[in-house]
Amino acid sequence: MAKDELVLLDFCWSPFSVRVKVALAEKGLSYEVKEEDLMGGKSDLLLQSNPIYEKVPVLLHNGKPIVESTNIVYYIDETWDSPQLLPTSSYGRSRARFWADFIDKKVFDAGCIIWKSKGEELEVAKKEFIDILKKLEGAMGDHDYFGGDKFGFVDIVLIGLSSWFFAYEKYGGFEIEIECPKIGAWIKKCKEKESVAKALPNPQKVYEFVGMLRKMHGIE
Repeated sequence: MAKDELVLLDFCWSPFSVRVKVALAEKGLSYEVKEEDLMGGKSDLLLQSNPIYEKVPVLLHNGKPIVESTNIVYYIDETWDSPQLLPTSSYGRSRARFWADFIDKKVFDAGCIIWKSKGEELEVAKKEFIDILKKLEGAMGDHDYFGGDKFGFVDIVLIGLSSWFFAYEKYGGFEIEIECPKIGAWIKKCKEKESVAKALPNPQKVYEFVGMLRKMHGIE
């Protein structure tokens, strides 16, 4: 069988690309990264590979595009057996899909409202974001990870987004470790994994990038 050719269309500050990088690393897969200049102009390859949304990440597997980060992580787990990222039981998998969907619908958008807001709107946005994280703390329960004692699918979906948390804290004037200590401890534990540590961008650099976005939106 021919060797799998994997190419990731990436943007260095994308929290969604981080998910794919962590999943690939967990499976021990090698891949090529093609960096997109999303601020200056999208490549023809990106536009051809993801004509519906025209955004990263895109994983090209032997030339075939897989799009949307959570869907890509599903694909990676289904295509390469070990280690398994989703739980083995049907109930466990359904629960993981539920919380992954919750994260996709809530976390990033709520965080974006924080850095786009000021005054009373900012306070409302901050409260909403913290409430979301508290719900996720409840989902984790007394375990180290969302899947129990093993790092897995839901952890990958959320840890990518955590690369922007420092920016939310700076612009929101709060600390996740104080407001949601279990999430804070979970982030630290995840960062001990090589797959995560290598994939996460520098939080200070993400903060600076968000500052540039604020200026583009006329917030500063």
